[in-house]
Amino acid sequence: MTGLHVTSEIQTGPARRPWYVSALLAVVAVGLLLGAAWGLARFKSPYPFYGTAYNGNTVAAGFRGTDQDGKPYVFVPGGGNKVTALFFGFTHCPNICPLTLAYLDRVKAALPASERKRFQTVLVSVDPARDTPERLKAYVEYFGKASGVHIPEPALSGVARDYGVGYQRVEVKGADYQMNHTTATYLIDSAGRLRLLWDYTQLPQVDRVVADVQQVLETSP
Repeated sequence: MTGLHVTSEIQTGPARRPWYVSALLAVVAVGLLLGAAWGLARFKSPYPFYGTAYNGNTVAAGFRGTDQDGKPYVFVPGGGNKVTALFFGFTHCPNICPLTLAYLDRVKAALPASERKRFQTVLVSVDPARDTPERLKAYVEYFGKASGVHIPEPALSGVARDYGVGYQRVEVKGADYQMNHTTATYLIDSAGRLRLLWDYTQLPQVDRVVADVQQVLETSP
């Protein structure tokens, strides 16, 4: 038959596995190993959070700035018996920041009224050159109820360092600049301890984020 090649060679040794199969098996093995380690850590934890949990003794840093009303703002972690969702972003952010604020507003709305009073969202701007208190006010009020905080440099870099947050100005050809920044949201309990963080990709699972918040509310002083 034309175009059909038949080989009668007999292989005396084991067939060589294609490289991509070996690579896939390696990835699966690593994934299983990491999954087992993650599962063990979650099993040992008395609170199986959806977010990534901190050591229970990690104290959150306080800071000062100006709020969206132009008034001096002092963040005292746990002050006023509050549990705080803290996020670092900026008002020219095209997607992650508005989505984060919108989802956190949905989280707050889903809490019972008694718990809602103890939960707050705070946005610290990583773009103090453009994010005036007036602009922050319009922004946070559009996406729900949150506090917007303006901190000038170099104080901002110190606050960001305290939370392990990175940010960098990026020039955009034919447009105004943008800011690359860490996208995590930090949950701080009413004792001023960092309890967990969520990556922004986790926030759409509002019911699971609500469950995390309620666990922290229940286990806070």
